[in-house]
Amino acid sequence: MKYVIIGNSVAATACIEGIRSVDKEGEITVISAENRAAYGRPLISYILLGRISEENADYRPKEFYEKNKVNVMLGRRAVKIDRGKKAVLLEGGGEVFYDKLLVSTGSRPFVPPMDGLDKVKDKFSFMTFDDMKNLGRALSKQKRVLVLGAGLIGLKCVEGIADKVKSVTVVDLAPRILSSVLDEGGSAIVQKFLEEKGVGFILGDSVSGFEENRARLKSGKEIPFDILVLAVGVRPEVSLVKDAGGEVNRGVAVNERMCTSLPDIYAAGDCAEGYDKSVRANRVLAILPNAAFQGRCAGINMAGGEDIFGGGTPLNSLGFFDLHIMTAGVYEGEFIEDISAQNYKKLFIKEGRLVGFIIIGDIKNVGIYTSLVREGTPLDKLDWRIMSKCPLLCAYPAKERDEKLNKGV
Repeated sequence: MKYVIIGNSVAATACIEGIRSVDKEGEITVISAENRAAYGRPLISYILLGRISEENADYRPKEFYEKNKVNVMLGRRAVKIDRGKKAVLLEGGGEVFYDKLLVSTGSRPFVPPMDGLDKVKDKFSFMTFDDMKNLGRALSKQKRVLVLGAGLIGLKCVEGIADKVKSVTVVDLAPRILSSVLDEGGSAIVQKFLEEKGVGFILGDSVSGFEENRARLKSGKEIPFDILVLAVGVRPEVSLVKDAGGEVNRGVAVNERMCTSLPDIYAAGDCAEGYDKSVRANRVLAILPNAAFQGRCAGINMAGGEDIFGGGTPLNSLGFFDLHIMTAGVYEGEFIEDISAQNYKKLFIKEGRLVGFIIIGDIKNVGIYTSLVREGTPLDKLDWRIMSKCPLLCAYPAKERDEKLNKGV
């Protein structure tokens, strides 16, 4: 059996492990446009920050590919899937034949049209290891940096570079930062914290064009800069499946076994849709655990086993300069809040269940709240008076508490 995987990140790695759990000898080939082994993409800001080394960003040990008998084609870009020949065509020539194929191409940066952007010399994205390295070489204490985008990618970039440059200004069309992750109150807390670190924000505005190293905003403001970081957003990279005739919505459409609409072709990770328990519908859920679950499910099924992706839940665990943030689920229904100078907590309750939360500051034991959201646990089955104040296992009935202790929750 010939297994081919396009892409080499979390979903691809999990797919390899899924295949090998069923088929120990089949031929596995990974095609990667990047020139290095799989790594944790969220860690690239910490490399810039100097908190971890480049080697410590590796997602698996160096012997992973050899141990699992994987042929890795680094620096090779897949440009087409030939369904008739069951082959993946490569940029610059060559093809790789498959019996089963996984598309795990992730996301690509979204850059809206802006006049004069092509004339900006020092401009960078911040999604890959190479993006990080290229940006790092351009930084100096004399440089002014303009970051377009106040979402996760833009602000993680800010964290990595703030102490290495003269100034950082962030522009976003949304009226608040991290608008897809936090509510208004949470955004305000994080923005104030980052401003105290010297980061400047211009919100509710956007760039209309560039002239040399100066950005013109639609409001009429002008911002001088030396380095431009484009972190406006991302789009699922679905072109290979779409061009091959596969069903594509915002992401690649898949069933619960991670099969696409094309025979013997699977998809997983940020490029694929999947069942989101929080909204009870299929959609792209671009978080690391989801990519791992989907990738492993795809690998097992590709190898002839049986597995089902039962659905994911939106979950974010992040931090900026040691300010910790965790969120999960959806922000619907009634809510309980506990806000102080050091912490911000909101718990969202709907139909007798915890459906989402936002916690900034003290995240101790928050995994218990995550479990409640993921499992849809009825709150009347535990002592909610205790749990709402602090996530403690003692709020569970004795039997369930013991089960969770045995599982290491």
